[in-house]
Amino acid sequence: MSGIRSVVRGIGSYLPANIVTNAELSARIDTSDEWIVQRTGIRQRHIAGEGEFTSHLGLAAARNALAAAGLQPADIDLIVLATSTPDQTFPATSAVIQAELGITHGAAFDVQAVCSGFVFALSTADAHLRTGAFKRALVIGAETFSRILDWEDRGTCVLFGDGAGAMVLEAVPVNEAGNNGVLTSHLRTDGRHRAKLYVDGGPSSTGTVGHLRMEGREVFKHAVGMITDVIEDAFAATGESAQSIDWFVPHQANRRIIDASAQKLGIAPEKVVMTVDRHGNTSAASIPLALDVAARDGRLKAGDLVLIEAMGGGFTWGSALLRW
Repeated sequence: MSGIRSVVRGIGSYLPANIVTNAELSARIDTSDEWIVQRTGIRQRHIAGEGEFTSHLGLAAARNALAAAGLQPADIDLIVLATSTPDQTFPATSAVIQAELGITHGAAFDVQAVCSGFVFALSTADAHLRTGAFKRALVIGAETFSRILDWEDRGTCVLFGDGAGAMVLEAVPVNEAGNNGVLTSHLRTDGRHRAKLYVDGGPSSTGTVGHLRMEGREVFKHAVGMITDVIEDAFAATGESAQSIDWFVPHQANRRIIDASAQKLGIAPEKVVMTVDRHGNTSAASIPLALDVAARDGRLKAGDLVLIEAMGGGFTWGSALLRW
């Protein structure tokens, strides 16, 4: 068993200033506030402004997380950024954020698991910290999904928004960490389902960015079963249960998926952190955004047991259990 545990030191987020409501969208496409809210729970989303990139969002969230942790950029020696909407094909957007923070040591790289990205990034950073090779990590989820949406497709453009969230993890000896930190994580991918949620472009295939395409009913059908699978694995690995967790912080994709997942797992509604109504589906950014909201409004406290989960294109899905 590893003698090191990754402990959460701070959380932060950032949302672009530009808010687009359902009413504004209904003036542009054939939809309505009632239709969107009934099917998704979403009431508004934030859209990045002209010249505002994924790196800008991630940088702002990272700075807020560092402030919450009481740390300086120089204290960080690992950055793992989850994004499906990088500034450029390369260099990694994490390297841009690293440079803007003034960090000249350690490592920075991106991971791409779409909406599951933050869980994959958290698990990856945790694994690196537990080797002892790194001391403190910034785990970031940042997206500008507005740049890959077909704004004439009402089945997808109403769902997504832009934003970023970041978490600071620190490697701490188990005897000092106690019960705190990342307790377990479980990741899955099944590429057979890739055509159900994908982007119809890319450097190798079309030489274009492309647009997001989704078979909504198929995604919904698979989501609840896949999500509960990795959550049950987390409970089995730790001996915890739906009754013992304090907070369930799922990927904020769709209120119906969140409600159905919590109900299937027997998680009480009052334990569910729901922010999808405020910012829509921000892909890899949604979990840290929701965590930051819960931390800032006082719900999330030191010692709380937190379950996070997500599912995304690929299909990818994963869970993690951590004590705050």
